[in-house]
Amino acid sequence: MPTAFRSLVWYAFMTEELALMPDDISPLIRTDIPHSARIWNYWMGGKDHFDVDRVAGDAGAEVDPDIVTMAVQSRQFLVRSVRHLASEAGVHQFLDIGTGLPTMQNTHEVAQSVAADSKIVYVDNDPMVLAHARALLTNTTPEGVTTYINCDYHEPEQIVAEAKNVLNFNQPIGVMFMGVLGHAHTYDDMRRIVSTVMDAVPSGSYLTLWDGTTDSQAYVTLCENYAKTGGVPYVPRPREEIRAVFDGLEMVSPGFVSITQWWADEDDQDLSEARPISAYGGVARKP
Repeated sequence: MPTAFRSLVWYAFMTEELALMPDDISPLIRTDIPHSARIWNYWMGGKDHFDVDRVAGDAGAEVDPDIVTMAVQSRQFLVRSVRHLASEAGVHQFLDIGTGLPTMQNTHEVAQSVAADSKIVYVDNDPMVLAHARALLTNTTPEGVTTYINCDYHEPEQIVAEAKNVLNFNQPIGVMFMGVLGHAHTYDDMRRIVSTVMDAVPSGSYLTLWDGTTDSQAYVTLCENYAKTGGVPYVPRPREEIRAVFDGLEMVSPGFVSITQWWADEDDQDLSEARPISAYGGVARKP
């Protein structure tokens, strides 16, 4: 399908979806400024992006070719970590904060394939993401629950309050921040956001988190260039600053590592992508 026609078809779909939303949010979707969620979707091989996102995505991949690997492997990290929590740790509730655009093997699909009664609450405040969530983030099992909250992750107290309408905060919850905390205003703000949510969940809950690091100058340059396009800046941070977010929690093996090297079982390793990249994360249990 020609790019121009595909874009028109997608615009028509989005217009229809947005018309179903309770408020008129269609003016908030900018197709003239690249958007990180849409670019990420493009790098992952999705279809939910505009010409401006593809241009920005291609330019970014020229600066840092590893960014495509990072995008693809971030989803594999999500799959492995959610599967581990739902099967090995017995966690059947997930709070996925900063959801981004649905692609494939989303949190609810992975969790409910392991535990049919899993409840998943997605959180995002992007109008395009919310339109997708309404259309695509639906239960895969009769027993499960899949829903979303329209909220900015800079307001963690509100996220917790609204999540309590769906999740049981007396039972363990898997809290997820998957490659989104670079949008936090400051490092202290990043720590505040995570700690506020983790303070609210009970013992036996888990934090699953990854983010891009400053290990790679190419990745740092990519983020700097993206900020110049008018998109919301994304700030890579040193590895030790991201690791510090897990302070007070019990790291699950293999610990805080490159996302290409985290697995729930050695048999799950994708050996072709085992080399480290500048994206680190892990899974940790709240005592």
